Amino acid sequence: MSERQSTHDGELDTRNDNILIYVNGELVPREQATVSVYDSGFMLGDGAWEGLRLYNGKWAFLDEHLDRLYETAKYLDIDVGLSRSDMVAALEMTRQANDMTNHAHARLMLTRGKKAKPFQHPGLSKFGPTIVIIMEHSVPSRALLTQGIRLATVPQVRGLPMAQDPKLNSHSKLNCVIASIQAEKAGADEALMLDPHGFVNTTNACNFFIVRKGEVWTSTGDYCMNGITRRKVIELCKQDGIPVFEKNFSLVETYGADEAFLTGTFGAQTPVFEIDGREIGEGKPGPLFHRIRELYTKLVS
Repeated sequence: MSERQSTHDGELDTRNDNILIYVNGELVPREQATVSVYDSGFMLGDGAWEGLRLYNGKWAFLDEHLDRLYETAKYLDIDVGLSRSDMVAALEMTRQANDMTNHAHARLMLTRGKKAKPFQHPGLSKFGPTIVIIMEHSVPSRALLTQGIRLATVPQVRGLPMAQDPKLNSHSKLNCVIASIQAEKAGADEALMLDPHGFVNTTNACNFFIVRKGEVWTSTGDYCMNGITRRKVIELCKQDGIPVFEKNFSLVETYGADEAFLTGTFGAQTPVFEIDGREIGEGKPGPLFHRIRELYTKLVS
């Protein structure tokens, strides 16, 4: 079995050993960046996050990411404590302090903050929110374009919105962590997760697309992550005249796909070469994958 990979694999960059991390308004060396053991994010996964990519000095689709962050915070009833312009200023302060102009990734994290006692009730978070920004020099692994990702269908599903809405970018990722473990035990790189009705949905970390007879298919979006890169790919296909459909489809149709790929902020588009031991298409990036990746590269540049 070949070495396990991840869509978040990146090229080694030793500059990340000495990055400064934003913690509640202060820039702190990596080894000193900490939050309280009473923090609600640490105790309960009570918080929200965003992943952002820096291209040529600009954060790609920044408005959409902030829309999603503040919408999630409103749903979770967390007072962010910073206006949108203040949040942008925090990102910019961290970017400048780390001398980053391109190929950087930011993980922006918000929690309900430190609790007075180690219990669940949100009212115990009495000290205001915790905001952390981890910003790293980051180039996605080039090997993924030639080696692709292997997926395994797992029993863990993307659930119903009344349990925990899959559209939430919450810190509570245990569902996806379990799916990732199940995929690893099956000898795959990542997990292909179904929706509650058994239709193909998403992976534990990214949104999922297939190509059949010149058409691009992805899930209905009812049970998948509210992916910004997913949305951009759908828009690019429509603008370029590529037939694209958000629809229910099964594993039968997935195994018979001509191409398959993943989308996410970190890796943009990553090819999938194998699902449940079955080779997808010719086991290499296909023509529509290359076309969509080219369109996306032009968009972010």
